[in-house]
Amino acid sequence: MGAVYEIGVLCALEEAIPALDLNALDGYVGVSAGALVAAGLANGITPRQLFNAFIENDGPRVDIVRPSVFAQPALAEYLHRLAMLPGLMVQAAYGFALQGRSTLATLEHLARALPTGMFSHAPLQAQLQRMLNEPGRSNDFRQLKRRLVLVATDLDSGESAPFGLPGWDHVPISEAAAASAALPGMFPPVRIGERFYVDGALKKTLHARVLLDMGLDLVLCLNPLVPFDGSGARRHRVLGGALTPIPHLVDGGLPVVLSQTFRTLIHSRLELGMQGYRHSHPDTDLLLFEPEHHDPELYSANTFAYSGRRMLAEHAYQRTRADLRSRRGVLGQQLARHGLSLDDAVLDDVSRHLVRRRRQRHHHPLPKGTAASRSLQRLDEVLDDLDRCLQAWPQEQIKRR
Repeated sequence: MGAVYEIGVLCALEEAIPALDLNALDGYVGVSAGALVAAGLANGITPRQLFNAFIENDGPRVDIVRPSVFAQPALAEYLHRLAMLPGLMVQAAYGFALQGRSTLATLEHLARALPTGMFSHAPLQAQLQRMLNEPGRSNDFRQLKRRLVLVATDLDSGESAPFGLPGWDHVPISEAAAASAALPGMFPPVRIGERFYVDGALKKTLHARVLLDMGLDLVLCLNPLVPFDGSGARRHRVLGGALTPIPHLVDGGLPVVLSQTFRTLIHSRLELGMQGYRHSHPDTDLLLFEPEHHDPELYSANTFAYSGRRMLAEHAYQRTRADLRSRRGVLGQQLARHGLSLDDAVLDDVSRHLVRRRRQRHHHPLPKGTAASRSLQRLDEVLDDLDRCLQAWPQEQIKRR
């Protein structure tokens, strides 16, 4: 879901800020699923090409990332753990019967035979390698024209591994991206050299300091995961489905509780990181793009499902366009400092869509396209923009005015 959401956001930004070339930025940092996206952008693959490759499965055959890439069982891991089981059972029986180990300690010993991940990262890594070995691209950090850093977490030390920085740039980009996206439980840790690496988000949500220390004046941050705030709403529409009552998240059971917990932990670290960056680099504009906390459609989407990718990409695309419209005044001033501007005609064009229309399904509180719905939506965006402009003004000026 993270990669699909980010691709939808990038397609919206590419359209709305025409002078912004997302393949010609000074640097890229990718964490977790963002590592796949950043590796593509740094190699000249446009957001639309990423959309075709990951979501529409269209375009050059070598670029097509099919759903099967993410869902092949980790057979090697299963066999490795299965081979350990006889010896572990003997050790557990000996400890339980002769050494007086508790039942819990015995079960904990046997748990070593459990696989560390359900799906293999090898197909994804191989696909990325094929994509990046195409003419005009490179699977070598050192051969890229622009800095690319893909962050993973060293499983044995818990420290960040900034692949792409000096001393870390000998690792192929495809391996580093697979390591950064190796979410524990879903994918086994990725072995690189004599170390094992897992998802880069375990250490820190944003690793923007890599770019900030380059002296950049504008940094775009994409975050696909936010905690859901369902307070004040009693019914929500599930992505692609009907209105469903969600009085309390606890009613969704353990998966929903764990999802909300994970999202809250991730986002709290992001907020702290953003505050620190703004304090340490006050001359840099940090623009954050993320879902609304009151967005039930995005929260209800299966984080690991691939089947709803088109609907999710379209949703991210449209919500980002709405976000740009609602922040038009403040963002316009920030972008102007860097020679960039929003294309109002593109933002106000309600006919624009990311996904081919024949595959779309949209849900709106008012009939789509009516004058009433467009007027109310525009009024809401203008009021949001006015509120942000007032917040950006010094309080002394507001009082004088």
